[in-house]
Amino acid sequence: MPLLVAPALPAGSLAAQEQPHLPVRPGLALRPWRDDDAPAVRAAFDCPVIQRWHVRRLDSNDEARAWTAQWAGRWRDENAASWAAVDADDRPVGQVGLRDVLLTEASAQVSYWVVPAARGRGIATEALLALTRWGFTRAGLHRLALEHSTGNAASCRVATRASFGVEGVARGSVRHADGWHDMHRHARLAVDSVFSGLPPSRRNGGSDRAARRPG
Repeated sequence: MPLLVAPALPAGSLAAQEQPHLPVRPGLALRPWRDDDAPAVRAAFDCPVIQRWHVRRLDSNDEARAWTAQWAGRWRDENAASWAAVDADDRPVGQVGLRDVLLTEASAQVSYWVVPAARGRGIATEALLALTRWGFTRAGLHRLALEHSTGNAASCRVATRASFGVEGVARGSVRHADGWHDMHRHARLAVDSVFSGLPPSRRNGGSDRAARRPG
């Protein structure tokens, strides 16, 4: 039964290349996760805010290593990707990634979090902008979306400063530890993209709370 619309991106569009290192600004870059990041990842998931919005914790370094190790396979499978946001000393200070990648539709969801000690510096917004730039200009994606609980105002500010337009509210669509949450939906299209001048986080300041996606 032939399809009448060809896939927007062919299979292999991601897996045919190595996951890239992405510069953000001096002192901040995105790189693939490594096994030796496990202690930093475990410490990040000790944060109550990250636990609340990402609905998971990591109870050992072995669990953290399993978390970091999964991403190489998910890149090969072309269904998700994650980058460590690292400082000038190559220490992880956050995460930004793609979830629910659909090459047939050239779309993905985005996810981000920043460790408590690094918040208030615009890291989430700048990392999201760098990932968005790569996704549209190098990976060929058409649409990036994100959602966060309507109770997570800080994540909403990150999305807005990264020019992810508001698309609406999905009522009672995600269950957190305290029950069902309405989810605020944002998205950005490749045709919306204008990557010139300073990113919004550098002009207006930025917040660094988590956008909720499992993983």
